[in-house]
Amino acid sequence: MKNPEIKKELLNLCNTLQINRLEILRKAMDDAQQSANEYGPPKDRYDSYRMQLLSKHEMLGHQLQKAEAEFLAIKKIDLSKKYIFVDFGSVVITNNQKFFISIGIGKIELGKDVYFAISPNVPIYNYLKGLKKGQTFIFNGVKNKIIDLF
Repeated sequence: MKNPEIKKELLNLCNTLQINRLEILRKAMDDAQQSANEYGPPKDRYDSYRMQLLSKHEMLGHQLQKAEAEFLAIKKIDLSKKYIFVDFGSVVITNNQKFFISIGIGKIELGKDVYFAISPNVPIYNYLKGLKKGQTFIFNGVKNKIIDLF
């Protein structure tokens, strides 16, 4: 597979995984709300079970909000952009691992190759950001060299 095809496939997989995540979170929120509604009105001022249900709904709401923001972020990735430096939207091939700088999905298998979809908020990105093809960096005591960047 050629570099543009790899990036397109990685982006498609990230989109699919993120859409699935959004659907799961929406269903979980609906289930939590339905449970709270079925439980009925508060039994007393300190109804801990109802508070627990509402807390779960609120937590899921925050997760959904974050997932929606990530989904919008990956929509901004320009597949035609040529990267000279590591930045959001680039694919970085090192002598040890392959990264897609996008959102924090984690391990993605593409054929026989394993890529890691990472967000710009993870520690390794701080070591990668701004580097060019051929440059090296040390992360967790391991020397890495950027073999390809697109």
